[in-house]
Amino acid sequence: MPGVVKKLPASYFRFAVPLGTSFFMTFLVPGVATYRALGLGWHMVNTWMTSWIISWAIAAPTMYFMMPVVRRWLNLVVEEE
Repeated sequence: MPGVVKKLPASYFRFAVPLGTSFFMTFLVPGVATYRALGLGWHMVNTWMTSWIISWAIAAPTMYFMMPVVRRWLNLVVEEE
């Protein structure tokens, strides 16, 4: 079914990568930390969601601004093929 789902324009890629990465990483990390602290159960869901929202609010802008810096640092230590 071509045309049903519109794709993002290529110019949005530089914004989508840090947002997507921060979304998944902050989804996983508070989940693991909450599970280790509280175990499984419904009480975990509310605590985890709160942790995830706070983590993502910090991680998304940090990743957006730090990705170019990290890229430059890595260019200094990674050998080109």
